[in-house]
Amino acid sequence: MPLFGSLVPLAAALFLLLIVIAYAIRILREYERGVIFTLGRFTGVKGPGLILLVPYVQQMVRVDLRTRVLDVPSQDVISHDNVSVRVSAVIYFRVIDAEKSTIQVEDFMAATSQLAQTTLRSVLGKHDLDEMLAERDRLNDDIQKILDVQTDAWGIKVATVEIKHVDINESMIRAIARQAEAERERRAKVINAEGEQQAAAKLLEAAQILARQPQAMQLRYLSTLNVIAGEKNSTIIFPFPMELAELLAAKTGGQTK
Repeated sequence: MPLFGSLVPLAAALFLLLIVIAYAIRILREYERGVIFTLGRFTGVKGPGLILLVPYVQQMVRVDLRTRVLDVPSQDVISHDNVSVRVSAVIYFRVIDAEKSTIQVEDFMAATSQLAQTTLRSVLGKHDLDEMLAERDRLNDDIQKILDVQTDAWGIKVATVEIKHVDINESMIRAIARQAEAERERRAKVINAEGEQQAAAKLLEAAQILARQPQAMQLRYLSTLNVIAGEKNSTIIFPFPMELAELLAAKTGGQTK
């Protein structure tokens, strides 16, 4: 019994020592940093590797420096041309200053998410629907630059912003389809009008040439008669031009003489 009684305090002391060691020793991976507070005051950033803390005097906040992926929930956006759309995005960012990300903001993940949502609505609301669909890369860059500046105070680096989806309701899709069809019809009419204008100009030019050459006019007339007569086996009566009669009379008179 005396031996057992002497072992109890020793076991208790050993147990307490193990607890103290477990509390005092921290191991940080290569991508982790530890923000150290001594009696509540910031005293430095340590890591990676083995970290020793003074039990019950120092505390450590573990910070992950790897790139994080943040899905921005779908946001209702009114475009500059008053079209209602739902837009979703994804953000890639990482902590570059463990001290700021711990001290300057309570929850940098939640803060970055809320800031991304408001920035997404603000930036896209200044652009038309066509720009959202056709100039997505430029809009991604604009949002990334704004977020990167605003999160710098939190020790955050926003690397990339990608707009994933721009969803339009069914009625708006039908309206856009009608608009596209009307635009195609307008372009077709413009092309036809330009073709008719060019054809009219050529006809006018040909008429002016024929007017200056009466013989060419008569030859054209005879050529047309020949083409029409060759199409059907029927008798076709045409008015005989006086100019052609005069031309034949002149030739006949010249031969008689």
